Amino acid sequence: MNTSVISIDKLTRNFKETVAVDNLSLEVHAGEIFGFLGHNGAGKTTTVRLLNGVIEPTSGSMRVLDLDPQADGPALRARTGVLTETPSMDERLTAWDNLSIYADLYGVPKAAVKSRVQELLTEFDLADRAQEKVGGYSKGMKQRLALARALLHKPELIFLDEATSGLDPVSAHHVNGLIERMARREGCTVFMCTHNLVEAQRLCDRVAILEHGKLVALGTPTELTRQYVRRLDVEIEVAEGQTESALKVLRSLPQLVLGEPAQPNGALVVTVNTRESIPDVLASMVQNQVRVYRMAPQEANLEQVYFTLHEEKDGVS
Repeated sequence: MNTSVISIDKLTRNFKETVAVDNLSLEVHAGEIFGFLGHNGAGKTTTVRLLNGVIEPTSGSMRVLDLDPQADGPALRARTGVLTETPSMDERLTAWDNLSIYADLYGVPKAAVKSRVQELLTEFDLADRAQEKVGGYSKGMKQRLALARALLHKPELIFLDEATSGLDPVSAHHVNGLIERMARREGCTVFMCTHNLVEAQRLCDRVAILEHGKLVALGTPTELTRQYVRRLDVEIEVAEGQTESALKVLRSLPQLVLGEPAQPNGALVVTVNTRESIPDVLASMVQNQVRVYRMAPQEANLEQVYFTLHEEKDGVS
């Protein structure tokens, strides 16, 4: 049975007339990378603040690491780490000094501070620049340093709010690799707020999608794509000289839409209504003596799920 690290029941937070979090219920399991997806203003950051006991809920309940964030805020924050979208570092100090000061604030035993700071600077590829002032760092370096800071006290749970926002592809790839290692190698649970759907697809075990504070979908990326993306593109490669025969068969099948013309590699692209239609398409081709070398479904992704849900909410067909 999965151990719940976060348990939220009908959580609501209002700011005057604005409902930032609306009757939210979900659980996050130990050791998973959990994606919290939504547009800017969807309620992601407000939820993180609630879960860390920084603000009070309007109604509903929550438990984090089996603690009440409101009643047990200091004890909870001693066991969690938070990386905000725009983390502040003292740019007048070196990376080493920044981490050493926060190690003291986080309660890292004095005898362990030096080794812990060195370990993190090495892990985050900053050891060679440890004695340089942070003001001279690139944005990617500052983000890696902020993530190292959030991990100083070896938290059981870490909240990441747009951890790669504004980073170049190389820096973003580096940070994502570190996130994966935290969860897979060190067993840290990661609660990852993002609107980067490609990153969420690759990194997350499960995702929740928010629209204006409401939970509209929850599950693994595969579960969500199969539930919400009803059409699927399939690339079909047939024997040389049989393209016209294949097109004739495909045009006769009611369960699909013929897409792009023949590709440079001789393949055809069709759109099927469901995955279950793919074996029927193959059977029809074989029955009509068309030799099929390859049928490759182009798997749906979270971006398609997100926009499908967005269109349904807005009544777009």
